[in-house]
Amino acid sequence: MEQPKVKPKGKVYICGAGPGDPDLLTLKAYKLLSKCDVILYDRLVNKRILKLASQHSKKVYVGRESGDPSTSQDITNELMMKYAQEGQKILRLKGGDPFIFGRGGEEAEFLSYNNIKFEIIPGVSSLNGAAVYAGIPLTHREHSSSVVLLTGHESVSKKRSTIDWSSVCKAADTIAIFMGLEQLGYIIRRLISSGMSNETKIAIIENATTTKQRVIIGNLDNIEKKVKQNRVHSPTIIIVGNVVGLRNKIEWIPTIESKW
Repeated sequence: MEQPKVKPKGKVYICGAGPGDPDLLTLKAYKLLSKCDVILYDRLVNKRILKLASQHSKKVYVGRESGDPSTSQDITNELMMKYAQEGQKILRLKGGDPFIFGRGGEEAEFLSYNNIKFEIIPGVSSLNGAAVYAGIPLTHREHSSSVVLLTGHESVSKKRSTIDWSSVCKAADTIAIFMGLEQLGYIIRRLISSGMSNETKIAIIENATTTKQRVIIGNLDNIEKKVKQNRVHSPTIIIVGNVVGLRNKIEWIPTIESKW
């Protein structure tokens, strides 16, 4: 008797969708949008990018808001496994780059542990996009030879912060902070208490690379007031350091902003 055919497992593509502007989507991501059966997409994926997907693909929102329970990641993992076991091609679409504060590493670990085939496709990081579209070079021969990337929203499972603020302030010329708006006051206090001057320049970039982008400029002493006055909302990227001052010379996209 002929044995029933076993349906092969599908494949998951963990893919960066870039910082927001659809024109910054990679060619590989564009091709995957047209050929994948299921798209599991995050909150920060521009809806215009989803319109590039095949009309036959199933689109499932799996985005997380700040403060959402960690179980939402478990649900995403279960969906990846479910559709892969059905033999589907799954596009796990993330804002920015999946390996820069995007949980791409965690999801790849999960897929590897469960013997599910996967590929990882890099995307333009929200940091790169925000900095370039704001006219702020992260490095500059005269102003910055080092950059450090921090999260402003550490895992709730940590008993205490693992960021050594004193070492960061001493080691890096430019500090870039993801998801830091809610903790802005705390971040500023830690930077100042670690030896950074009140006059250090800081930029808050809201909705980077999109038509809603705003850049709020100030220093550590007045940025909280400016953020409140301008009613800034997430998503934001925060850049701290002398390079912020170069925006006056090389700004190339006019935006509503508050000067220092």
